[in-house]
Amino acid sequence: MDLALLRTFVTVHRAGSFTRAAALLGLSQPAVTSQIRTLERQLGRPLFLRQARGVTPTTIGDELAHKAAPHLDALVEITETGLEDDSSLRSLHLAGPPEFTAERALPALTRLTGEDGQAFALRASFGNAEEIMEGLAAGRHDLAIGTARPRGALLTATPLCDEEHVLIAAPQWAVMAGDERPHRSAALALQHIPVVEVHESLPFVARYWASVFDARPASPGSIVVPDLRAVLACTVAGAGLAVLPRYLCADALERGDVVALHEPVVPPLRTYFLIVRTGTLAMSHVARAHEWLLRAASGWN
Repeated sequence: MDLALLRTFVTVHRAGSFTRAAALLGLSQPAVTSQIRTLERQLGRPLFLRQARGVTPTTIGDELAHKAAPHLDALVEITETGLEDDSSLRSLHLAGPPEFTAERALPALTRLTGEDGQAFALRASFGNAEEIMEGLAAGRHDLAIGTARPRGALLTATPLCDEEHVLIAAPQWAVMAGDERPHRSAALALQHIPVVEVHESLPFVARYWASVFDARPASPGSIVVPDLRAVLACTVAGAGLAVLPRYLCADALERGDVVALHEPVVPPLRTYFLIVRTGTLAMSHVARAHEWLLRAASGWN
């Protein structure tokens, strides 16, 4: 059986679409369709059910993918190992949310690359969750950082770390919250403090209020700016309260530029994932970056 046909088949199986598979393989959609039809003729069985949006594997298709994919991934790994002596560096394209990528991922990759010797050229880009996942699925990125586990077989996610969220404000606002802050009265004491957020929907504040106070925030966003670092700067300047990752505001808390307005017994957490296209961890530069980030995350507080 032709390995090229199997490679195309496994890519379609993971992508769930002839169009997406064609983009990943660098082929035209008719070429991918032709290869799948050839393989189906050779096997005498249909491998996919064609639908309006993409394709769904048949039972035979799932069985063949289960048997063939590990061996094809192993062949990719063997091929990649043979490229280790190549004098040119492979480029790793990393994508993620701007603050976490800039403050956590990029410094970690830079330090670890320095320790182990540079194994790849690094290219980074920022975006929202939808843009990042679309770019990864389309082959524009090699490795992505996200806050949701993707569905389907095309992408594979590994938990990276948990991020603790903290409710903060400049010290002068702490007086309005009061010294005694029981569960219910805390939300009431905070409702007159302006809110600084990254979006009109108040994603961080609303998630905190729902998790900690079992309520919705009463105040709309007073300042909305699409960068958590800018949210911190505005909060330090006294603009109001904000909910931020602890790693981002830890130094400001230690200096006293801001204070925690509430300390719940169980703080809200958000999980970050390392996400790759299934099978690409067989590529050495992707595998190294993946391993280095997991190693670095084990030491993050």
